[in-house]
Amino acid sequence: MSSERAHLVEKVLLRSRELSTETVMFHTAISETRGLSAVESKVLDYLARFGPQTPKELARLSGLAPASVTAMVDRLERKGIVDRRPHPDDRRRVLIALDERAIASGVHLWDHLVKGMYELCDRYTDDELRTVIGFVEAATTLTHESTTKLTESTKE
Repeated sequence: MSSERAHLVEKVLLRSRELSTETVMFHTAISETRGLSAVESKVLDYLARFGPQTPKELARLSGLAPASVTAMVDRLERKGIVDRRPHPDDRRRVLIALDERAIASGVHLWDHLVKGMYELCDRYTDDELRTVIGFVEAATTLTHESTTKLTESTKE
């Protein structure tokens, strides 16, 4: 690897690390504003993106232990942010779903970031955006795999 390429790769890793830290801090601030833990907030994101999930599915998505998911769902339900609904195909199972009114009441907290991200995207061509999308998708997959590997190794 050329020294210039090595330097660029190191810069990507550093900037990714910085973005990760700032993202965690932003989500922590959002969570605290809403009276949630950061993990609770991110599990709500899974529900927002993937729709209602069983507790087992939430455990798989998040890498959390099933007992931790059950306790968290209990807390979120008491806070009025999620509710348990009967599974449409299996009466023995339950789905965890977002309370849309509770979620809507916090959407304004994202306004500055979302507006800024649209403005940031305006700086790039469509081809450049496709490259960014590809990188972010691959980095997300790698991060999820790394999380799964860590959580599975602690269960052994």
